[in-house]
Amino acid sequence: MEARLSLVTLGVNDLARARAFYLALGFPLRPESRDSVAFFQLHGMWLSLYAREALAEDVGCDATGSGFRGITLAHNVRTKEAVAQVLNEAEAAGGRIVKPAQDVFWGGHSGYFADPDGHLWEVAFNPFFWIE
Repeated sequence: MEARLSLVTLGVNDLARARAFYLALGFPLRPESRDSVAFFQLHGMWLSLYAREALAEDVGCDATGSGFRGITLAHNVRTKEAVAQVLNEAEAAGGRIVKPAQDVFWGGHSGYFADPDGHLWEVAFNPFFWIE
């Protein structure tokens, strides 16, 4: 297996609402999107939104569950100030701030927001390296 991540699919409760949220954040919608699935082009990969029940059925598991899911998505930014800016954009688009921008133990600056379905995104500035 090559060390590569090609696509992240999020199971969502309301596809139209989730699509609108990510469009409001400026994620470019791919033409392959349909009424039943939304694809967004990211740098080097895609983000997919799919109905939670349908995704669970595809996997072959129960769609119920709540609380911490054991995974976060991360968006690194180029400056410390950009962390709060992106968190504010997420909140304005309908997200919820989970942890406000703050200096963190590893020497960077980060915060978290939840999208309308509760998927957690870390927004981070890391002065020690850049991920792109």
